[in-house]
Amino acid sequence: MHHYSILDLSTVPEGGTPADALRGSVSLAQAGERLGFNRFWLAEHHNMTGIASAATAVVIGHVAGHTKTIRVGAGGIMLPNHAPLTVAESFGTLETLYPGRIDLGLGRAPGTDGATMQALRRYMQGEDTFPQDVVELLHYLGDEDPKAQVRAVPGTGTHVPIWILGSSLYGAQLAAYLGLPYAFASHFAPAALDDALAIYRSRFKPSQWLQKPYAMVAAGLFAADTDDEAHYLRSSQMLSFARLRSGQPGKLPRPVKDIREHIPAPLLAQVSGAFSVSAVGSPATLEAELKAIIERTRPDEMIFTGAIHDPAKRIRSFEIASEVLKGLVKTPA
Repeated sequence: MHHYSILDLSTVPEGGTPADALRGSVSLAQAGERLGFNRFWLAEHHNMTGIASAATAVVIGHVAGHTKTIRVGAGGIMLPNHAPLTVAESFGTLETLYPGRIDLGLGRAPGTDGATMQALRRYMQGEDTFPQDVVELLHYLGDEDPKAQVRAVPGTGTHVPIWILGSSLYGAQLAAYLGLPYAFASHFAPAALDDALAIYRSRFKPSQWLQKPYAMVAAGLFAADTDDEAHYLRSSQMLSFARLRSGQPGKLPRPVKDIREHIPAPLLAQVSGAFSVSAVGSPATLEAELKAIIERTRPDEMIFTGAIHDPAKRIRSFEIASEVLKGLVKTPA
C-alpha cells in the first residue's frame, strides 16, 4: 500500500442538519490534509435525509476551496443519473479552479429508487450504456479534437483522472479493459472483493491513462483509545445500515452500548457481513486488522470511511488511524 485516503458520505447526524454535515465534511477534509491522507472523496446519494452530498460536484468544490493540497473527488458520481457532457463540464470546471487536485470516480448503479431517477430526468433503458458513457466522458476530458462537434468547456484538455468504481466483477472487467484505476466498494459490499481484484489485475490493458493496474480497496475505519469505545462509536453506522436495509433510512443515529439490543440477530448478521472489511479498535487492534486486509488484498491504496455521530470523535478516529497507517505505507518502487 502506497497511499491512504478518506471517503465521506457527509452524513447528517440525529439532532443535526445538512449544514452541520457539510461543515463536518470540511473539517474532516482539513484534518485529513493535515494528517497526510492522499484523497478526500464524496459520494452521490439522492432522496436520503441522512446524506448531504447529493450535489456532489458542488460539495467537492466547497471542500477543495477550504483545503490546499489534498486531492478531492467523487467516490463516486453515479453516471446513469447524468449526461456525460454535464459531468465533464462540472469536473472540468473543478479541475480548472483547483488544478491537479480533482478526481472523478464513476459508478454504474443509479444509487436511488425509480421515482427519484425520474425526478432526476434520467430513465433506465433496456441496454446498459455505462461503458459507452465512460468512453464519451474520457473523450470530453481528453485532448482537444478539432473535428468534434460537441466540446466540454471547461473540460477539454483537463485530463481529470477517471476511476471505475464497483462492488461486482463488472467494474473490474471494464476498468481492466479501458486501462483505468479501479476502486472496490468493500466497505459495504465485500462479497466479490478477491475475485474482482484478481480479474482487474490479470486482465489489465495498459492505456494512455495508466500503464499498470492501480487498485484501491475501501474499508470501514473506527479508531479510539480502547476497543470498546471504537465499537461503541461504530454502532451508529451499523444502526443506520440496519434501518436502511429495513426500509427505514434516516439520519445517523446516536451510538448505543449494546448493538444486539437494537438490531434483530438475523439482520445483525447481514450488517456485520456487509461491514466485514473494517478495522475497528485501539491502535494495536487497528494495526493488526489493517495488516490482515493489506496482506489479503495487496492494495495500491486504501480509502477509509467511518460514520461517527460526534464530529470531533470522527476526526480523532482518523488521527489515531493516521499514526498506524504511516507505519504500513511502502514507498513505490
